[in-house]
Amino acid sequence: MKLFTSPEAIAEGIGTFVLVFAGTGAVMVNRVSDGVVTHLGISFVFGSVVAALIYALGHISGAHFNPAVTLAFWSSGFFPRYKVVPYIVSQCVGAVLASVMLRLSLGLTANMGATLPLNDNWLQSFVLELILTFILMFVIFGSGLDRRAPIGFAGLAIGLTVGLEAAFMGPITGASMNPARSLGPALVASLWNHHWLYWVAPILGAQLAALVYGHLSNGFRDLKD
Repeated sequence: MKLFTSPEAIAEGIGTFVLVFAGTGAVMVNRVSDGVVTHLGISFVFGSVVAALIYALGHISGAHFNPAVTLAFWSSGFFPRYKVVPYIVSQCVGAVLASVMLRLSLGLTANMGATLPLNDNWLQSFVLELILTFILMFVIFGSGLDRRAPIGFAGLAIGLTVGLEAAFMGPITGASMNPARSLGPALVASLWNHHWLYWVAPILGAQLAALVYGHLSNGFRDLKD
């Protein structure tokens, strides 16, 4: 039980809460304000909140905020197995709580920012989500873990990647890249259309990135457990 209430797990829950509250909240506010936020504005919110959270909480938990990232870190040997479940549970709880707060304040506007395949094309969204998450995880390894990378720029690089991917692929798949981010709105709004792909594709994409980057790198920074 202590693992679920550890500072690291709590930080993951808070970080994922803020990510989902700000990101999907921007989607909902854009609808109620007749497009004032704009699609690019929504993408900026997602990217900037990820960058801010990495700098705010990275030194506490590693700033995963994403089950696919946690699993990729574990499979690569950078993260202990006993912390995997507490991290993922905290991330999912944070995401669901954020969606509950948005439901209470903004209702079911814009499907609460749920990620749904365009035109119900689940195969297209599956492939694209896998690729998007591969790119994101590749950037995480390259900017945050590779010992050759300049220190202090990981948050900027990762945030820009999230924002750019949301900008050019958001209209097709929702650009989730994050099972917890998709779970919150899906659960609270009861929108489960092809929800499974927003777990399977990001996890596979992150694992593939871990495998590929492991072959490219000549060493990673030491990470504490």
